[in-house]
Formats: sequence, structure tokens, C-alpha cells
Amino acid sequence: MTGKPEAQKQLKPTLALLDEVAKALDADIAIELWDGTRVPLGSNPAPDLAIHIKDPGIIASLLRRPSLDRIIRPYIKGLIEIKGGTLYDVGLLFAFSPSRKRLKRIPKRTILSFVTAFLFSPGVNLDEGRAFEGDENNHGKNLPKSNETEFIQFHYDVGNDFYELFLDERRLYSCAYFTDWNNSLDQAQHDKIDMICRKLRLKPEERFLDIGCGWGALIFHAAEKYGVHAHGVTLSEAQLTHVREQIKAKGLEDRVSVELKNYVDLEGPFDKIASVGMMEHVGEDNLNEYCATINRLLVDKGLFLNHAISRKAKKKKNRFSSRPEQRALQKYIFPGGELIDLGQTISSLEQNKFEVMDVEGWREHYQLTTKLWLDRLETNRDKAVELVGEEVYRIWIAYLAGSSLAFLRGTARLYQVLVSKNPKGPANLPPSRADLYR
Repeated sequence: MTGKPEAQKQLKPTLALLDEVAKALDADIAIELWDGTRVPLGSNPAPDLAIHIKDPGIIASLLRRPSLDRIIRPYIKGLIEIKGGTLYDVGLLFAFSPSRKRLKRIPKRTILSFVTAFLFSPGVNLDEGRAFEGDENNHGKNLPKSNETEFIQFHYDVGNDFYELFLDERRLYSCAYFTDWNNSLDQAQHDKIDMICRKLRLKPEERFLDIGCGWGALIFHAAEKYGVHAHGVTLSEAQLTHVREQIKAKGLEDRVSVELKNYVDLEGPFDKIASVGMMEHVGEDNLNEYCATINRLLVDKGLFLNHAISRKAKKKKNRFSSRPEQRALQKYIFPGGELIDLGQTISSLEQNKFEVMDVEGWREHYQLTTKLWLDRLETNRDKAVELVGEEVYRIWIAYLAGSSLAFLRGTARLYQVLVSKNPKGPANLPPSRADLYR
């Protein structure tokens, strides 16, 4: 297509538009077009960093059906390449740029000429590929449990071997905790699960529940170091198999158990409960049931630690799932997911007879965690492509790069909230946080 006369005619309005974009952005990057033409988008572009658009049909397809989802698709399908850097490098250039207002100054005549050149020309197929085929936006009160299982398995059952390429040695798939920003990912993930155990003040023989236990790192650590009876639940068959194998290998049949079960079907009681990176799958409509279920499962004065990604609170009530970036995330990575702001979480916990004992923000910790995951996955590109294919690999690169940039910009946050059931009388906690850091 790139050698056809039509593609050549499209160059002139494209170059005119990029010239105006460069004036507005002054970004240290270039655009490389389908014929090899390289257009700097700033006065001092990086020598090698460029976005390569391989086919003018990409532009035609995007103009006919513009959406964030379809902007991501060309990269996923390999029709757009990043040269001389990574997707994260490109995102970092625009992370704090007030570009939207400046782009509005581009002359409408230039935009119209560009659109006219592409609108009726042949496009490329951006629709095929890996995506959740059901209703990825469905997270309401009437969500069937079978759907929740489909959501979780779509995400986690991509294969244990794939996750091993970028996670730490314990295969922890949630925000790490860096007591020093230079610590390794393995050290930071160990420090995370130990901090959770210390915040919960776990004691020998207590009954501890991990909702959404992943590959079991927390329940194993809690049982081995703190002497509790640890139980985990998951909706992932792959995770269940792994944890059961590890229980047997470690000889912890009398201390650790796991089952494939929805948390709402659990029977208690438990002395302490943790939910790490699981509430994102619950959804705003199910938040009250989530908090009420945990209250039912806990003994009086029992402690619950909720570790979850959060969105910023809005001036007006506006479901985060309606945002285009959230819809794209639901389609390709986390079907059924929805972020809830910290205020809603705390209100629901208090409405369900919990007292908030501690709140800690870990946004910067998750920004670094996701960046380290991204770096490790890029390092293991060849093996990743061998395991899951080029398209799935690119989906995860886009997901991890976007997540790290979202935490960097503060559009996504991470909070740990510690609560106690039934706020009457002494909470039976130390008078300060000092014990957490000894």
C-alpha cells in the first residue's frame, strides 16, 4: 500500500499536520511515516526515538472509528513500532505535557485537509485479536458468579510460565513495598507481605484468610513465619493447582489450605483477613456486599487489611468504568474490573461496622513495581512471544507501561486500609506504629 499513488498523495497533508503538531508539542520525538520520511515533533528530538507508522491505512481506520481502544490496536498488531526506545519512553514524554490546549490551536483547514485525504481511503483491519468476548463492563449487583470466574480466568490463566517472566521469585502480582527505592523486586515483595502480616499483628494459631490468594506467597509466609492457620481462595484454576503443589512440597498440609471459591460463599470465622489486589474486581455496585461479607467472616475485634488500586475522587459522581482507558483495560486485561475511590471504600467499611485504624498510600511503590515488571518482560521478550504470541505480549507491554505512567501521574493510586470490626472499647492494638518498623 505504501508505494501506491494514493499513499503518496496522503503525505503532503500529513506533513502539514505534523508540522503544526510539532509547533504545539515541541516533543523530543519524531514520527516516521510509511515511506521512511521522519518528522521531528520538537526542536530537540532524541536522535533515535521515533513512532513508526507502517501503513497509511491505520490513519484511515482510526479516523472512521476513533477510540482509545482502536488507537491501542495498531501497536498491539505490530502496525506501529517504537524505534530507539520503548512505549514507556514515549508515554513519559507526554505524561505531564499540557498538550491538549495547545493542539486545539492547530488551524482547522490543516485538520480538514488531513481528514479528507484519509477518510475514504482503504483502511486496515483493527478488529481481530485477543480480547474478552463477553460483557467486560458488567460489574453490577446482578453479575452471575460464573462471569466473575470467566473474568479472573481470562486474566490469570494466560499461563504461569508467562507470569514468571516478569514477577518476583514468589510470583506476587501486586504492589511491592520498597523500604529503599534501590531494593530489588524480590526484596520489596518480601517486605510487602511481611508488612501486611505485621499490620494485621498475626499471632500463632490465629485463623488467617487471604481473599484472592494468587500463587500463595502471603499465606505461606504467614504460616511459616507467624504460625497462623492460613486459608486462601482464588477463582483461577492455574493458581489453585500451583498453590496445592506448593502446600504438599513444603509439607504445610496442617497449616495452609486453598480452594477455588467465590469469597461470598465462604464460611468463617477468621481472626484476620487480607484482600490484596482483589477489590478491583468487585465493582462499585458490589462494594457494600464485599464489606458486609468480610464483616460476617471476621470475629469481633478482628482485623481486615484492604490493599487496592484506587482512582481519584470526582467532584461529581462519575463511574470510572465510563472512561475510555478503563474500557480498553477491561477489554484486553481486566474484564469486569472497576476502580473505587478511597472515600467510597472507607465510607462502605464504616457503614458495615468497621473502624478505620490506619491508611497508607503506596502510589509511588506501585509506579516502581509496574516499571520493574515492564523492564523484566521486555528483557524476556523472545520467551514471552514463544509462550503467548506477539499480540498478547504487546498487550501486556501496553498495559504495564500505561499502568506505570498512570501511577506516576497520580491518576491511579494504591492504598492499604486497616480496619477493626465493631469499634467498641479497646481495639487491642499498640499505641503507635513503632512496632511495624522494628
